[in-house]
Amino acid sequence: MSAPLSTHVLDATAGRPAAGMTVRLERRDPTGWATLAESVTGPDGRLAGWVPAAGFGAGDYRLSFGTGAWFGGQGRSAFYPEVVVVFTVTDPAEHHHVPLLLSPYGYSTYRGS
Repeated sequence: MSAPLSTHVLDATAGRPAAGMTVRLERRDPTGWATLAESVTGPDGRLAGWVPAAGFGAGDYRLSFGTGAWFGGQGRSAFYPEVVVVFTVTDPAEHHHVPLLLSPYGYSTYRGS
C-alpha cells in the first residue's frame, strides 16, 4: 500500500522539477494548525511517502510551499513568498497527491493520482 500523501512541484518557467523546496504539512485541530511534517523536495521535485506519525485521518490539511525562499535561492524574485494549499481528506485510506505547478507570478494545483 502506498503512503497516503505525496506532492510534486514543477517550475513551469524552467520546465523542470522544483528540487530543494521546503514543504510543510499541517492538520487543522481545535486550536488552529498543527505541524505534522516538514521536508524538502528531491531532485525530481517530489515528496512521497509521507505518513504522519499521528496517522492520516479524515479532516482538513494544508501544504505550505516555501516558494519565495526557493526562487530567491536561485537569484529570482517571486510574487508569492509562500503557496498554501488547503484540502479535505474524507477517506484516509485513499492516496492523496497534491501537485503544484509554479511560476514566479502564478501557480495552479489539483488533486492528482
